[in-house]
Amino acid sequence: MISITTLLALLLASIACYTAIRVVKPFALKVGLVDIPNHRKIHSGEVPLVGGIAVYLGVLTASSILLPEGQIVNIYLISSGLIVLLGALDDYKDLSVGVRIIAQVLIASLMVYGAGLHLSDFGNILFGLNTNLGWFGYPMTILATIAAINAFNMTDGIDGLAGMLSLVAFTGIAVLMMFGGQPLFILPLILSASIVPFLFFNLGLVGGKAKKIFMGDAGSMFVGLSIVWLLVIGSQGQEASFRPVTALWLIAIPFLDMCAITIRRIIKKRSPFQPDKEHVHHIVMRLGLSAKSALMLITFASLLFAAFGLCGEYYQWPESFMFAMFMLVFVVYFYALKHAWKVSKFIRKLLSNKLSVN
Repeated sequence: MISITTLLALLLASIACYTAIRVVKPFALKVGLVDIPNHRKIHSGEVPLVGGIAVYLGVLTASSILLPEGQIVNIYLISSGLIVLLGALDDYKDLSVGVRIIAQVLIASLMVYGAGLHLSDFGNILFGLNTNLGWFGYPMTILATIAAINAFNMTDGIDGLAGMLSLVAFTGIAVLMMFGGQPLFILPLILSASIVPFLFFNLGLVGGKAKKIFMGDAGSMFVGLSIVWLLVIGSQGQEASFRPVTALWLIAIPFLDMCAITIRRIIKKRSPFQPDKEHVHHIVMRLGLSAKSALMLITFASLLFAAFGLCGEYYQWPESFMFAMFMLVFVVYFYALKHAWKVSKFIRKLLSNKLSVN
C-alpha cells in the first residue's frame, strides 16, 4: 500500500518538476527552444518546449533518491535521458524521420538487451491458440516501443491531451502493479506526480497564457518509452501483475489513433510519418467543440477504456473476449476516421435536433 516513502517520492517528483520548469524555461526562451505558430499550430506567441525535460528531471530526482537501485531502474533512467535528449534536439532542429527512427531503435534496444526486458507472449487472446513469441519477442518489443513513442507524439495536438492520456495510463498501471504485488509500482506514480505540475502550466492554470509551456517531442517520446517499459514489466514473465490484453485498454486512445492513422495514410499512399489533421482531437473538434471541451471528452473516453480494462482484470474476464471487444472498438474508430466528415455532420445534426426539441 501507499507508504510514507511513496508519498515523499510523489512530493519530491512534483517539486522537482515545478522547479525545473522555473529554471529551464528562461534558458529555453534564450536559446530558441520554443514552438512557433504556423499553418498547423494556431497558438499565439513563442511557447517554450520544456515540459518533457522538466517531467524527466522530476522523475530522475525522485527515482534516484527514493527508488531501490537496480539494473532495470538504472537502465530505464539512462534510456529515458537519451530519448529526452533526442526529443529536445528534434524540438530544436527538427530532425529527419530517419534519424529519429534509428535513434529510437537504439534506445529501445537498451531495454531489450541491456535490461533484459521483452515481450514473450500476448496471453490467451486467440481462444487458446499459442501466442508465445519466442525469439520474435525481441524485435517485437523494439517495434512496440517505437509505436508507443510515436503514438503519444501524435496525441500531443491540443493543450493537456498527451499529459492527461499519459496520466490515465500511468495511474492504471500503478493500480494494477500495486495490487499485483509489483514493488516497482512506485515508478508510474512518480511519473504521474511529475506530470501534474506540467499540466498546470500547459493548461494555463499557473500564470495564464503568459506562463504556458508545451511538452514537446522530448516529453511525448519520454512518456511513450516509459509506458512501454512499465507495460512490459507489468504484463510479462512469472511475476506479471496483469495480462497483456489489459495493457491495450490502458493506452486505448493513443494506440487506436496511431494504428488507424498509419493504416489510412498507407492506403492513401502517403508516408505514415507525414503530419495531417485527422487525429482524434481534430475529429472531435469538428463537432464544434472547443479545445478544452475536446480535451475533457477524450480524457473521459480514455478513463472509460481504462476502467473497462481494470474491471476485466479484476473480474478475470476471458482475454479473448477483451481482445475481441478491443478489435470491435478499433473497427468503429477506423470507420469514424475514414468517414470523419460524415460522422461529424451526423452528430452535429443530431445534437442540433435535440437542442431544438428542448
